[in-house]
Amino acid sequence: MFTGIVQDVGRVISREKRRGDVRMGFLCERLDPAGLRIGDSICVQGCCLTAVGVQGGSFLADVSRETLRLTTLGEMQPGARVNLEPALKMGDPLGGHLLTGHVDGLGQVVTVNDDARSCIVDIAVADDDLMGYIARKGSIAVDGVSLTVNMVHDVIFRVNLIPHTRDVTTLGRLEPDDFVNIEVDLMARYVARLLESARAEQEES
Repeated sequence: MFTGIVQDVGRVISREKRRGDVRMGFLCERLDPAGLRIGDSICVQGCCLTAVGVQGGSFLADVSRETLRLTTLGEMQPGARVNLEPALKMGDPLGGHLLTGHVDGLGQVVTVNDDARSCIVDIAVADDDLMGYIARKGSIAVDGVSLTVNMVHDVIFRVNLIPHTRDVTTLGRLEPDDFVNIEVDLMARYVARLLESARAEQEES
């Protein structure tokens, strides 16, 4: 589990094809990979990956074909910047909201507009079905960053990026037409599932 509170902006340093999938290397800037052990989970740009190698200030992770197909990692090349967050440990503060690192789909930035010292970003969701899980004043993860939804309209939702978020995550570099990884609120998924089950029971009775 993760919280959506990014602890480092790292960089892709290698991308090696391996029989259909890819092994990627990531360089940390503030995080100390010495605290990572092989097998540990780490959230990379919103995607839960498993460390398969740790050396110096970097770590390696295998990226499956499913992840390459469904997330922005599929297009990332060496030099790309990525948000990093280690897995939540017992006793760690929960500053954002609970995330699994299982990306639900892609969004595409529609507009980016300054608003005083903050920035307003409108994002269109590629999968219409995901909009049912996105609510005004609810939580959402964009590229692994925990954010509050300020507006929902049709297939577009709006978030506000405060100066701190722009400075310490990759979201400060977003431009129109950029793609982002989206993970909807975990609680929203469970509530929707319970409602589906209740409706199914009513139809059967």
